[in-house]
Amino acid sequence: MSQAGKDVKEVVSRKGSLLQTISAVAWGFFGVRRGKDRESDMAKLNPLHVIIAGLIGAALLVLMLVLLIRWVIGSGVAG
Repeated sequence: MSQAGKDVKEVVSRKGSLLQTISAVAWGFFGVRRGKDRESDMAKLNPLHVIIAGLIGAALLVLMLVLLIRWVIGSGVAG
């Protein structure tokens, strides 16, 4: 197996916890992550898990915004 294949397997086999992944993604949404913590996350977390958590987080954010807008329009506050 080539070195690149071994590197990919090593990165994907990382075992960061679910809470660490969610925390890293949440801080990423706010954009206020310290450099040292970001580097630690990059060394520990599985990139595939981070991508999946980011997509779920983005979908939840959009859903919450749509529900908030529908509630505001439906309550008559906006009109």
